[in-house]
Formats: sequence, structure tokens, C-alpha cells
Amino acid sequence: DLTEKGITPMGGYVRYGEVNEDWVMIKGACVGVKKRPLILRKSLHVPSSRKHTEAIDLKFIDTSSKLGHGRFQTAEEKAKFLGPLASKQN
Repeated sequence: DLTEKGITPMGGYVRYGEVNEDWVMIKGACVGVKKRPLILRKSLHVPSSRKHTEAIDLKFIDTSSKLGHGRFQTAEEKAKFLGPLASKQN
């Protein structure tokens, strides 16, 4: 997906909203409650396993809505698919 877009899904994250500031993507899961502050620090030992040293090739970030049956990645894509809406024709 070569579309230039932000990380926030359409409609914002559930119980959070929109991400306007800097962000970090982590691999795996982060346990705890929503909006918990995380402390990131350097590791005490140098990671040497192959899993930790391989380069990450990120291909796609899903930004469809998380509030329902999300199928559109951007608002422009949704408007193109649905065509002119009755509420927008006034």
C-alpha cells in the first residue's frame, strides 16, 4: 500500500480517539489496561538471536475502521466507492 496516510484508523481508535503526536509500533502485544503509560528503555544485554537482528519489512498498515465492518482505508476511497451521497448534494 503506497498511499500516504496517518496511523489513525477511520473514526479513530476505540476508547482512545485520533493519534496526532509521534508514535511507536511494537511487535507483539502489550498487556495492561488501555491508555497505560509505557516506559521504553535500552535492554541490559545485546540481543543476538536471529529474530532480534533481522530487518523489518513493513508492507501494510490497516487503517480501516475498528468500530464496525471497516472496509475502507481512507475517506477518499470511501467517497469514491459510495459516490455522491444525498446529504452532500444540498
